[in-house]
Amino acid sequence: MNIHVWLAGFYTAIILFQIVAIPALILRKNDLADVLWGPAFAISAFSAAYFSRPERLSNLDLRNLILFILISAWGLRLFLHVGLRNLSHLQEDVRYNNWRKQWGKNWLWRSYLQVFVLQALILFVFLSPVLHSLASPSKGMTAVSWLGLLLWILGFSFEWIADEQLRKFKSNTENKGKIITKGLWSLSRHPNYFGEVTLWWGIWLMVLDLPNGYWTLISPLGVTYLILKVSGVDMLEDLMKNRPGFSEYAKTTSKFFPWKKR
Repeated sequence: MNIHVWLAGFYTAIILFQIVAIPALILRKNDLADVLWGPAFAISAFSAAYFSRPERLSNLDLRNLILFILISAWGLRLFLHVGLRNLSHLQEDVRYNNWRKQWGKNWLWRSYLQVFVLQALILFVFLSPVLHSLASPSKGMTAVSWLGLLLWILGFSFEWIADEQLRKFKSNTENKGKIITKGLWSLSRHPNYFGEVTLWWGIWLMVLDLPNGYWTLISPLGVTYLILKVSGVDMLEDLMKNRPGFSEYAKTTSKFFPWKKR
């Protein structure tokens, strides 16, 4: 295993978030971390490949080439969907603003540690399947890795379509304060998050057949826990619980996994 792949990926993630931390802390706009989140995955993966073995970038095997494409596509879409929105808004995202209020006088050091240090470490953990593949001897795609690719496509498509449906819903001023219940949102209260979790399980399956690939299970498990319990489903449910119509929507629609209405 090439340890330089892991070191390059780790240091790149840390450095990127320290660069963004400076304007974020000055402007009191911690959601700038979300602007970096998606692109940082692709940049860290590229850095891991380049600084560990520069010649390998021009001679990637099929598995690593596909992984690069998947991570880059995911990171670009996330930047276009979340990053540009956060850049255009002067006010900090409500989730980060709520944390700032909770932290009180300790907001500065907790912002730095919990947003710009911790997130870099989380990124490194989530990227572990890709780093493991880059650090492992070349091996052709197998049935399991192709299955992982199909799962990634399913998750990515689900997330993209759900986010686009939500964007169009919000763009209609008549829907202000209302809850979207059509399209994929009629099958799940959080279809975009379901898609996000699914695509990361696909990434893991793509490297499962590599030597010791199973241990990168920490990546999809971490993503699933983060989405369900920390910064995704539960947090959003708490913000939405008092909206008109949400109680009825929650009674009839699956919370996470897509399913027919009850």
